[in-house]
Amino acid sequence: MAKYSRLEVANVMAETGMVPLFFHTDVELGKKVIKACYDGGARLMEFTSRGDFAFEVFGALNKYALAELPGMILGVGSITDAAAASLYMQLGANFIVTPVLREDIALVCNRRKVLWSPGCASLTEIARAEELGCEIVKLFPGDVYGPQFVKGIKGPCPWTSIMPTGGVSTDKDNLKNWFDAGVTCVGIGSQLISNEVLKSEDFDGLEATVRATLATIKEIRS
Repeated sequence: MAKYSRLEVANVMAETGMVPLFFHTDVELGKKVIKACYDGGARLMEFTSRGDFAFEVFGALNKYALAELPGMILGVGSITDAAAASLYMQLGANFIVTPVLREDIALVCNRRKVLWSPGCASLTEIARAEELGCEIVKLFPGDVYGPQFVKGIKGPCPWTSIMPTGGVSTDKDNLKNWFDAGVTCVGIGSQLISNEVLKSEDFDGLEATVRATLATIKEIRS
């Protein structure tokens, strides 16, 4: 069962402005990644479900976060059907992120008051997601649509909260373009937790990058 309600998760997403994305089959390496992000100030982590037995890895990582990292909120991304969403919620997923808009996922998440963020690529999809109770819409792939798309959506729909994923980096100009356009938060994967970081196990460097990126976001917003 999720420890945090969808409104609590949405508030943390809005407050911190960043959701790191990560997947690896090695549980112990995963713990170090989460710890580095946590020590750098991140309070959310999206575990992207992209490998065999990924649910087992997530279960172990969520138990670790609950026991060792107070206030760290773990969720799951790349979910494509209600059955998978339900499985991860049984393992304590605090939010569910999907690459597409699926109403079956909306129903199972809403029933448990778990935040779900569907991938949307048009104002029609965004409006439907909001009608289904979505708090924060995922714009995916972000690099295809870009900040101008967000700005265009926010014009007629200023209440819409958007989280772009893909095409977001730790670069200040990139972040400024997104936040100036009106995003609520950003999802950053390999641009933050790169294969080089994982291979070299440079967790001190990852912690520093997370801290610097959060500071940049705070500066841009101010």
